[in-house]
Amino acid sequence: MAKETARMITRLAAAIGSLYIAMSPVYALDFLHEPIKRIPQTLDVSPDKAAIGKKLFFDPRLSVDNSISCAHCHNLDEKGGADALRHSFGVQGREGLVNAPTVFNSALNSTQFWDGRAKSLEDQVDGSVQAHAEMASTWPQVVEKLRADAEYRRLFLRSYKTDINPANIKHAIAEFERTLLTPNSRFERYLKGDENAINAEEKDGYRLFKSYGCVACHQGRNVGGNMFQVLGVMGDYFSDHKVENKADYGRFNVTGRQEDKYRFKVPSLRLAVLTAPYLHDGSHTSLAETIRTMAKYQLVRNIPDEDVRSIIHFLYTLPGEYEGKSLEPVTREHLNFLPENKVASQ
Repeated sequence: MAKETARMITRLAAAIGSLYIAMSPVYALDFLHEPIKRIPQTLDVSPDKAAIGKKLFFDPRLSVDNSISCAHCHNLDEKGGADALRHSFGVQGREGLVNAPTVFNSALNSTQFWDGRAKSLEDQVDGSVQAHAEMASTWPQVVEKLRADAEYRRLFLRSYKTDINPANIKHAIAEFERTLLTPNSRFERYLKGDENAINAEEKDGYRLFKSYGCVACHQGRNVGGNMFQVLGVMGDYFSDHKVENKADYGRFNVTGRQEDKYRFKVPSLRLAVLTAPYLHDGSHTSLAETIRTMAKYQLVRNIPDEDVRSIIHFLYTLPGEYEGKSLEPVTREHLNFLPENKVASQ
């Protein structure tokens, strides 16, 4: 029943998209009612607590052997808040079961992890610190290490008015993660009414993104991250792709309900151009390949190369700024799938 409902929603989105295509010659963009919304400039956080969280985010003492920090899987400087690996690995080289999503804009997600098992950023920190294939630590171990550091004791006492404990460690890291927003993208400026912020091909890519029905799942402030969907809602993905491990069962691992088998949190596309590989298992290395897979199994559509190209151009408008610096790549490597006689403009 749940899968059939999802199919009906997807079909409706596609039908609305087809109507939109028909109307497009006379359609004027309604910036206030677009399915994708603007990212807030800031969230309500404590600067002092977020500063402690930033220090903790880069501190390897959260791991059992002092070898990795949160930044190990979530590189803020070079890899779009992810790690560019198919499966992330933790202490002692232990390989995880899934691809690490970006930590940027994670505060805008409705839940955390691909299966949504963490309801908050604080819960996500709790899971990562204790997971065998991640930091493999325990809270007593972490607290003992941090209490041995006079600077941490001073910072926590000043900001939390208490001794260091698991709750305020998790809260501090979550506060820092709430600062990891990427507003002010070119697409954000377009949504504010600046028609010149994105070019004609990028606008066409957005039109196609809506008309094919991609916005049925990828919408809102984070262009995703706010709902769950079956991988293969309109086609049997896992009959064509072998189940590799229990993570492939998705939300089922949390709820135990059959209707949640192969259901995953829809990923944000805000930084998609920076965070290959794709899908929960990191099995897709390019955006073109991922778009075609999603079209086949989620929409029962075959998207031609020229439309794939335009959609990718649109995706390049979504990265915003972090610490005043644009995250949008200078080159458009995801367009390299095109034939040589269709060289993509830079």
